[in-house]
Amino acid sequence: MPMLLIKGSFHLSGRTAPDGDTVPFIPDYVGEWKLVRGCEKPQPERDGHVDIRLEGIDALETHYTGNYGDEKRQPAKFGDEATNALLTFLGFRDIQRTPDPHHPHDMISATPESVPGFILTNGADVFGRCVAFACAGDPPGPSGYELDVSVRLLKERTANYHLLSLGLAYPTFYQGLLPVLRDALADGTAEAQAGIGVGIWNTTGNAFGDVTLTGAKITGMQSITDDVVILPKLFRRLKEYFSLGHTTLDALPAYLAGAADKFLDLTQAKPKEQIGLHRIVEITNSSTVRMTLPSEKILFKPK
Repeated sequence: MPMLLIKGSFHLSGRTAPDGDTVPFIPDYVGEWKLVRGCEKPQPERDGHVDIRLEGIDALETHYTGNYGDEKRQPAKFGDEATNALLTFLGFRDIQRTPDPHHPHDMISATPESVPGFILTNGADVFGRCVAFACAGDPPGPSGYELDVSVRLLKERTANYHLLSLGLAYPTFYQGLLPVLRDALADGTAEAQAGIGVGIWNTTGNAFGDVTLTGAKITGMQSITDDVVILPKLFRRLKEYFSLGHTTLDALPAYLAGAADKFLDLTQAKPKEQIGLHRIVEITNSSTVRMTLPSEKILFKPK
């Protein structure tokens, strides 16, 4: 799959707040941001950086506000581990967290403040975020030109695949990524799930891990911020739902229908567009929520 290669460096400072699927990046030539496709072009900050949203994965939220309410996060264990794993993969060390006096989340710094690398992008999303594969080291081609992204390159060089293989992110696909690359990323999740599993897929005894498909006991906001590990997409919808003042799940199906997330069910021979996560979210016993499809079998349509 041809993708735009941009060479540059990943940057951190005490004023940045990366997470397990987002990291600041500055091209060697800042003008190359203009080459990124999309109806909303990335708008670099004064230092030239744009926050890169990693293609095909979703790590637990470490600071999410959404459309309603205050900032919230998912259980800290896996969100922080994903952030550390991403930064370490890219070449940072001595990762430090300091409280942000203006926000509930921490600011993150590391040594050195920048590391060389490159991104491979198919374009920006509707919010102007550059969605890309993030890679450490020297690129396999010239910056500012398209490169055919192979399965081997994806598995050997990208932080995206690395995080999935560690069980620190969910595969989460949007239209525009070719099936062969989606399947390659799903292989990373299968690797993490093998045996007793690692990260969010660890099934040892009473291990703290994913309950998106088996069912999460949810009685309020604290359940999703402290008690259960679920697909971040579902967390974000539940967070906004509770931020509106709901105290039970009675109105959740209607809320999910109104949120109107568009997706395809990839288990179907000829998938047709569906609208609303209520079609693949079940509620039983008034407080147990589960999704009926694994995330790698859902293809979301960007809003």
